[in-house]
Amino acid sequence: MEEKLRIIVSGGGTGGHIFPAVSIANAIKELYPDTEILFIGAEGRMEMQRVPAAGYKIIGLPVAGFDRKHLLKNISVLIKLFRSQLMARKIIKDFKPHAAVGVGGYASGPTLKMAGMMGIPTLIQEQNSYAGVTNKLLAQKAEKICVAYEGMERFFDKDKIILTGNPVRQGLLSKNISREEAIRSFGLDPKKKTILIVGGSLGARTINNCMMQGFDKIKESGVQFIWQTGKIYINEAQQAVKAYGELPMLHVTDFISDMAAAYSAADVVISRAGAGSISEFCLLGKPVILVPSPNVAEDHQTKNALALVNKNAALYIKDSEATQKLLDTAIETVHKPDLLKELRNNITKLAIKDSATIIAKEVCKLALKYKENHEH
Repeated sequence: MEEKLRIIVSGGGTGGHIFPAVSIANAIKELYPDTEILFIGAEGRMEMQRVPAAGYKIIGLPVAGFDRKHLLKNISVLIKLFRSQLMARKIIKDFKPHAAVGVGGYASGPTLKMAGMMGIPTLIQEQNSYAGVTNKLLAQKAEKICVAYEGMERFFDKDKIILTGNPVRQGLLSKNISREEAIRSFGLDPKKKTILIVGGSLGARTINNCMMQGFDKIKESGVQFIWQTGKIYINEAQQAVKAYGELPMLHVTDFISDMAAAYSAADVVISRAGAGSISEFCLLGKPVILVPSPNVAEDHQTKNALALVNKNAALYIKDSEATQKLLDTAIETVHKPDLLKELRNNITKLAIKDSATIIAKEVCKLALKYKENHEH
């Protein structure tokens, strides 16, 4: 019996990093069911709950992000980084992986750096149209770099790049639910136009403020809304609705577990411009208004949004202008069938299917080659 493959998957921090990581792990398991997969995440971050819920073992590192505003606080960050590297080294020594995958997020830095130094083949998945600092550093040792956008050779060695797209949550594509059924599941009226508001897994203050300040517009619009606030903002949102009075055209929730139904219900989506979300909109052909978060490293969400806007595949509103423009634009857009059709057609052209499987095949190729060279 041939010994099975062992693969480390590292990264996380937000849903945008965790969903693809789990999708890649699932795809590896489909190709080689006996593979042992170990996740390495950051202590106290979302992956420490979400990964075990998906059926995988995870070990947390004490790693944290750099504080760009208060430089003195980074002394403790550097100590944590050093400790994380030592821990990653020990995990790799004990687990003896044949390959390591980094999907972005704090933990992938120390894990992939150590794996590279120990001669383990590494693969990076760069989700954004603008490469982050960590991935640019890790790319020097990486064997393969899987990207979601064209033109990434300005950041990476073009011989290592594979255009794979971003993996999305598998349940989104496999589930067939009619628009009518989907809208009823949120307690709304299938005859009305529906706008879905998602601010990422943690919520988005600007988008939530636009909603709370726009109740009059919402009430008079003749349109209905499914509003995911994120868990940080749910109490504030519910209190605002209660204080305003009856808004039967508004479904408010902190987290939508059935995103397939939410997307089916939506005629237009309002969203941040995280790479994972954008990949979902492309695959599902959803007209979207992007409001990039200004609080992310290297402003990569704006660059993600513009990659679509330049191909007439999405609308874009700056975070600083959202309060004035967002709701009006959304309500106008949902009533323009020609514009919706154009946005749908153009965004669908950008979709790359089976991303997780393409990436999984590359990972397994690296692992098998390493195994063959080192274990015979």
